[in-house]
Amino acid sequence: MSGYVPGSTANLPTGAAERLRAMRGTGDRPAFFTSDLSVDEFLLVEQAGFEALGLVLGSSIYHVGFQWQKWSVSQELPVLTRAMYEARELAMTRMEEEADLLGADGVVGVRLIFKEYAMEEGVLEFQAIGTAIRRRDRAATLRTNDNRPFTSDLSGQDLWKLLRGGYRPVSLAMGACVYHIAHLSFMQALKQVGRNQEMKTYTEATYAARELALERMQREAVERGGVGVVGARVEESSWGWGANAIEFFAVGTAVAPITAGAAPRPGLDSVQQVVTFDSTA
Repeated sequence: MSGYVPGSTANLPTGAAERLRAMRGTGDRPAFFTSDLSVDEFLLVEQAGFEALGLVLGSSIYHVGFQWQKWSVSQELPVLTRAMYEARELAMTRMEEEADLLGADGVVGVRLIFKEYAMEEGVLEFQAIGTAIRRRDRAATLRTNDNRPFTSDLSGQDLWKLLRGGYRPVSLAMGACVYHIAHLSFMQALKQVGRNQEMKTYTEATYAARELALERMQREAVERGGVGVVGARVEESSWGWGANAIEFFAVGTAVAPITAGAAPRPGLDSVQQVVTFDSTA
């Protein structure tokens, strides 16, 4: 994992730090916020006792190295696994640093975005984007045990429901595994022509790779203080390493029970009716 120092701006461009400090407001300039939350999400975050502080992001353009793979063997490619995880963690850390500059307790609605660039083979950009929020009651904080802003891909609605149920988000937990799936030999492929049968080589490889990604996500959630993960999912991607080299990426929000001194649960009586109109009707 990338080193994280609360309050540090070492990994941020000068323009980002200046923009975020200006958003906090000064004596003659009021605070200003930006957000990618929908109107419904924004209102429920407010009703849960938070204020939106600003849109925060982190980016890392990463050159992914090469690893030799045996054509007929199913195996993890640890060099590529490590690169894909470290690039995402760099983007997440920079997003957290931006949230720190705004004085946030956490970041909600986190999205991880990946782009390929033609400038050089193997170059990918990883972005982490979300809305920084802060408890209005400053005596109740939801920052992590190591004083990081919490991160979560939950929507504003799901955040409200989570708090209502007595839980809090801890961290966006991630696990990655890049796996090479063995190619079938000519005779193996020939034996399957015209037959209905399971392709065990492929089943066993993809099964093992998904399990590795999930295990790593769960381990990270426990290390961050979570008792479980909500909204977990496993995504598969191929980044030009060949048809048989696939990344399995597990991600979800680690959660923990709300303890004494943390944020109180939002009450049902505090929710105001929200009326929406369908302009296409």
